[in-house]
Amino acid sequence: MEPISSKDREILRELARKQLAYANSPENDIIIKKWDALANGRRDTPTVRLLFSNFTHEVITPRMRCTGEAARSLEYDLLSTLTGRELFHDDTPISPTFDICWNTWVSPFGITPQTTRAKGENAMGFHIDPVIEDLETDLEKLKGGNFGVDREGTKQHIALAEDTFGDLLPVRMVMPSLPGALTNPLVALMGMENYYISMYDCPDELHEAMDLATSVYESYYDFLEKEGLLLPTCGISPVNQESFAFNSELPSDHVTRTTECWGFMEAQEATAISPEAFGEFVFPYQDRLAKRFGLLSYGCCERVDAIWPDYLSKWENLRKLSVSPFNNEKQVGEYLRGSNVIYYSKPRAEFVTNPGPLDEDALRTYFKGVCEAASGCLFEMAQREVGTIFGDYERGRRYVEIAKECIEEYWKP
Repeated sequence: MEPISSKDREILRELARKQLAYANSPENDIIIKKWDALANGRRDTPTVRLLFSNFTHEVITPRMRCTGEAARSLEYDLLSTLTGRELFHDDTPISPTFDICWNTWVSPFGITPQTTRAKGENAMGFHIDPVIEDLETDLEKLKGGNFGVDREGTKQHIALAEDTFGDLLPVRMVMPSLPGALTNPLVALMGMENYYISMYDCPDELHEAMDLATSVYESYYDFLEKEGLLLPTCGISPVNQESFAFNSELPSDHVTRTTECWGFMEAQEATAISPEAFGEFVFPYQDRLAKRFGLLSYGCCERVDAIWPDYLSKWENLRKLSVSPFNNEKQVGEYLRGSNVIYYSKPRAEFVTNPGPLDEDALRTYFKGVCEAASGCLFEMAQREVGTIFGDYERGRRYVEIAKECIEEYWKP
């Protein structure tokens, strides 16, 4: 393993001290109480965060000072933990630990997608180059699903962190929510057009492909149980879609079964099909996986309003529902009002990504509608899908501040 230089070591220890100070601050206690309220079904003060996963080139890499590769990996993680609070003053809870996950993987089909990336620095667009053109003839290619764990790599990562700053910031093993994406890995191999056409041209093969992927996930869950790789998913541990696992229902000390853990699923690639088609080609396979989770978070950018009554509402373990701007947000609010399912709002991003000064009046008008739609619901707001804030941290802080002001004025418990 590459040694960490004395200069890089001091930079990392400085960041570890900073994280510990944030974790032990009175402000962090207030923020954690907000998350605990959500966990216990109390409609108190909703949480607000500005998520930066699509513009790390503006908030993480420019602030990195380490030179060694191993040191930069630790530095990236430390800065990522601090960014929401340090730069944007949002409701990101900070742990007094340096959190590491087991390096496990699952590939439901076992073949590599091919894509053409957009040109340009920090460009995010891409085009899927199908490696599956026709399920009727290419189905055999999908039968190579696999999963595993890199125990040695994980142990080396733990040892490096402990040696560098473990006396300041102890290492803690955490587990993210269990994955269960089905449509995304399939569309990544065949493209949206081929995926949609297959529902008409070769429905039996599409069902078989979905069954194959579901079976791989089920075997992966069995593997995690057998190998003792499961960890509690509570408190400040990650839930997919950049949230946290605060809850009052799952074990917090020891788990041995996936039914004691958070899971996550979505099907944004199926958002343009009818609810009936969703019920035929997607839901039966998701339902198999949902039964393996203790609690469930659902959704990315897709519409959930159309599939709530007949499908998503059937999952008694659902606790967090993604509500993107593509939904009838008022309708979703009516569905979730008074329930134990968190209205996980992901507002429209253009108000912060449009060039020029923030249009605060337009932003307040928009947030007013979001807050009214979510009134009466357990409410968590996280601004995702942001590609840039033009490197302007004050812009991000002001955006979060306005969101909190609008919740205070317009959201009703």
